[in-house]
Parts: sequence; C-alpha cells; structure tokens
Amino acid sequence: MSRAFGLDFGTTNSALALANPDRTVTLAQFGAGSTFRSILYFDEDENSRANRIRVVAGPDAIQNYLNAKSPGRLIQSTKSYLASRLFQQTQILGETYSLEDLIGVLLRYLRKSAEAQFGDLGTTIVVGRPVHFSGTRDETDDQFAIARLRAAFVKAGFDNVHFLPEPVAAAYKYQQRLDHDELVLIADFGGGTSDFSLVHLKSQQAARNSLDNQVIGNDGVGIAGDTFDSKLVRNLVAPLLGLGSQYKNEFGKVLPVPNWLYEHLERWHYLSFLKTRKNMELLRQLQFQALEKPKLDALIDLVDHDLGYRLYRAIEAAKCALSEAAATRFSFTEAAVDIEQKLERSAFENWIEPEIGQIRNCVDRLLDHCHVTSADVDAVFMTGGSSFVPAVKSIFEAKFANARIRAGQEFTSVAEGLAIHALTLSN
Repeated sequence: MSRAFGLDFGTTNSALALANPDRTVTLAQFGAGSTFRSILYFDEDENSRANRIRVVAGPDAIQNYLNAKSPGRLIQSTKSYLASRLFQQTQILGETYSLEDLIGVLLRYLRKSAEAQFGDLGTTIVVGRPVHFSGTRDETDDQFAIARLRAAFVKAGFDNVHFLPEPVAAAYKYQQRLDHDELVLIADFGGGTSDFSLVHLKSQQAARNSLDNQVIGNDGVGIAGDTFDSKLVRNLVAPLLGLGSQYKNEFGKVLPVPNWLYEHLERWHYLSFLKTRKNMELLRQLQFQALEKPKLDALIDLVDHDLGYRLYRAIEAAKCALSEAAATRFSFTEAAVDIEQKLERSAFENWIEPEIGQIRNCVDRLLDHCHVTSADVDAVFMTGGSSFVPAVKSIFEAKFANARIRAGQEFTSVAEGLAIHALTLSN
C-alpha cells in the first residue's frame, strides 16, 4: 500500500501529516513544532562571490530574518494572492518570480524538511483548499486559484494533487472520536478565510469510506485571522505612524497623508511590497513635508528596516492575550517606532463587529441553503487559530445553544484529516 500524505498549505502556517494503515496519523515535525510558517526570506549569499540569491522558508526564514545584518526580503501570506489576476510576478533582489514560483519554493523547502522524517513523499498528495479563496467573486476565480496552486505543487514534485475543502478535511479528523452518528457543523478559521461545512458523520467504526455523500453543504467568507490583525493595525498602530495626519505640499496646500499606504501596512502580504524605490521616494517626500514628522519617521523605519514581521508578532501576541483577558498592553519598540498602548477586548470587538457579522451571516446562509435549523445540529467543531477569539466563539454559543461546541488540535486537524482522506483514496 502506498503511503498517504495530506498537506494543509495555510496563509500563516502549514502542516503535513502521514496516515498509517490503521488510520492513526503522524504529523511532520518542523523544528520545535508540527506547523511550518508559510514564510519565505530572500537575501544575498555572503559566501558566494557571484552574490547569488539565497532563499529559506519556514522556521529558517524567520531565524535568518531576525538575525540579518543587512536587509533582505520577507514574503508571507502568498496564499492570499492565488485568486488575484493582478499578481503575476515580482522582482526580488533583481530576480523575477511568479506567484507559482514563490509557493513552489516554499513547498519544496517544506517537502525537504518533512522527508528528513518520513523519507520520500512521492508524487501524490491530498491538499486542503478553502471553500472560497480570499478575494474571489465567483467560481471562475476559485478555479483560477486552484490551477495556480496545482502548478505550484507540480513545481515541488507533486504531479498527482487531490484537493479537498478544508472544513471537510477537519470533519475526517473529528470523525475519529465519534462512537455515534452526528450532524456536525465544521468551522475552520484560517489566516485568510473562514470556512464551514455541514456533514452527517457516522461513528468511527462505520467510517471507512469517503465523506462525499455525507457533506450536505459548504460555504465560506474571506475573513479570518489576518482581517482581525488588520483591524488592530488600523486602529492601534497606524494613527501613530501618520494615518489621519497631514502634509503641506510645494504649493503650500495642506493635504492628508495617502490612506493607501496604511492599507498596505494592514495587510501582511502587501507590506513587503511597499518597499519599492518609488514608494520609498514618496515616503521620504511626505516625511519632509509632514506636519507630524516623527510619525512619518517611524513609518519609514518600519518599512525600511523590514519590521513588518516583528510588528505582526506583537499584534498576534496582543490578540492572543485578549482571548484570555479583558485587557492587555500592546508594546512595540523597534528603530524609531515606539508604541506602548493599553488595549481592551471591548474595543477590539467593536473594531471587528462588521466582520463578525459577515461570519454570522455566512453560517446562516449555509443553514438556509441546506434547509437545516440550528436545533438540528448535534455538534459544532471549531478549528483554526481564530477559533480562540471570544467574539467568534460567541457566534456559535449563541446560535447553537443545544449543540456541543468542541475544539482541539486547532492548527493541525485539517492536515490530519487530509491524510485520512488520502488513505481512503489509496484503498
């Protein structure tokens, strides 16, 4: 029997799992954990006389970025670009890379790391996909994203790729614990999308085949962890970096600092592309003309010193702290950026209320489409990082008051479910 592998390629984190013939699952280990940061770092190889580009991914990318003595280029959230026809290629240290190239590099690096544990992964793999990719408008956009993702996997040596919706994959994992049949709502919260599936799950003893005939419906929305992060950046950080401030142009007219700069700041996958020669020239011109110069000084240092990932870590830490406490301190001190602010959960929940409403509406839409009431649902299984956010939890606790709300293995359940599905395909 060929070995069965599942790979959850995520906006923020990725995970890979091997399903054994007895349906137990082994997760690949990457350094100290079972998740692989979906990050690339490019710099010039100091040991090469030809100044060749060196690229590393995952934990090595983070370490090289944090230890860098000279600026390189950090690329993250590549999955968020898959449906965009505007992103075809980019220049990195003088070399041109397509999006498929970038994701292919990341996948090859992940593959090499996993093969140190499992040996050759082969050419067949089951891969998770969101119900709707971030930024899609219709099924054509989703298929466009799938085609690009498939091409990237081919670049990593996987010629036979099967795609499975991520919440359905999580259902395979959840099913492993069942000793009775249930109607389950699977809620998978990633970095870029929130995805939902209604599934009639049979007990583990009866579950040996595909769930194809047991999935009642799927739906999703392009809102998740990155969106919540962007709200923190816009309301907590960006005003201290010049959002809402003004500058005086060469004709003496007072104008607002362009808002689009801060839209890039809010989106981790855009921030690395803010550091172009044209944009840096604009920032320095604005700095010279700014009425609140220290704020633009801080913004320039953030971009020029590639501090986006450090800011991301600080934002993520504050968001996680608010899952446990009603208030926390947000601290970020790097270069000319010095922010120390009290942050209350109530303020955060007010900032994300429109997005919470969209998630709630997506769940309602799925139930209506499937002709299912909330009272019909036996259990809700929540997975993914944003499942910890109290405002997200409250959606399901309020709507499914009679159902069991369950969680577990929030960052790896999709990968494990994908591997279990791969096992059913190989039988």
